[in-house]
Amino acid sequence: MLNVDKKPLEFFSEPKQSRPVSERTAIAGCKIQMIAEFVLRYGLILVIAWIGGMKFTAVEAAGIRPLVGSSPFLSWMYALLSVQAVSNVFGVVEISIAMMIALRPWAPKASALGSSLAVVMFLTTLSFLFSLPGWDPRLGGFPALSDAGGFLIKDVVLLGSALWSLGESLALVR
Repeated sequence: MLNVDKKPLEFFSEPKQSRPVSERTAIAGCKIQMIAEFVLRYGLILVIAWIGGMKFTAVEAAGIRPLVGSSPFLSWMYALLSVQAVSNVFGVVEISIAMMIALRPWAPKASALGSSLAVVMFLTTLSFLFSLPGWDPRLGGFPALSDAGGFLIKDVVLLGSALWSLGESLALVR
């Protein structure tokens, strides 16, 4: 529940036309913020879970191979596991992270852990911009993104969502 002028705001309360425009605007802003928080959290969960589920396909395993293979942090995995097994590991991790974040209404500590793991995951994927050619030399280099760079740049927004989720979950931990 959000507050306007230190008064609780119920999401489904009827707006009072007798309220000043500035108060009605503030109430509308709070209601939009409540919707946005829901969409942000569960959109983050959906994206992480969906991409995690895709990791179990051969197409996705082949698709992440250049990214993981060029990473100084992760390339060692291919010496131990097959391309599909590495992808499967990432799939299990990503689906687990999504599930932990989704537990926020019941287990804010688990959600905070999942959110912090998502932060690490997105920082790792953003590091691929530097280990894989993230800039397209055919277009003059920086700031022209390569195909991989264009694919990865969205992770900046996902990183912000994970950071928000981490902070919001930690605020609920008692």
